[in-house]
Amino acid sequence: MKDVYKSKIGPPIMFPLCTVAGSFIAMIITRAWPAVAVTGVLTLVMVHMCFNTYYTISGNWLLVKNSFVINKKIDIGSIKKIVPIKDMRSAPALSMDRLEIFYNQYDSVLISPEDKEKFMERLKGINGEIV
Repeated sequence: MKDVYKSKIGPPIMFPLCTVAGSFIAMIITRAWPAVAVTGVLTLVMVHMCFNTYYTISGNWLLVKNSFVINKKIDIGSIKKIVPIKDMRSAPALSMDRLEIFYNQYDSVLISPEDKEKFMERLKGINGEIV
């Protein structure tokens, strides 16, 4: 069974996206074609990021997908603990309302599923040792 959890999108992503998209429209209206190309590419990259950042639980694996930048495959059995955190570090998370997942000996990843409680319940249902 596969469960897919989309990333929550917070103001630190939404504000720049709206600003760039607004600039794109303004550049079209003013016919500033070089600027249309630049803002158009930026808008497409940001929209792609928003629609392609998600977390999949498939069997005993957690798959972390962030656009075309980060792809991680984590054995759910190796997860030690999950801690809610508000952090600006670079991560496959589109919100500051995040979870830090500690796995293996020293590894961790920051994510921001929309439904954090359901996500954590599902992981703990597979690995009852998660704190």
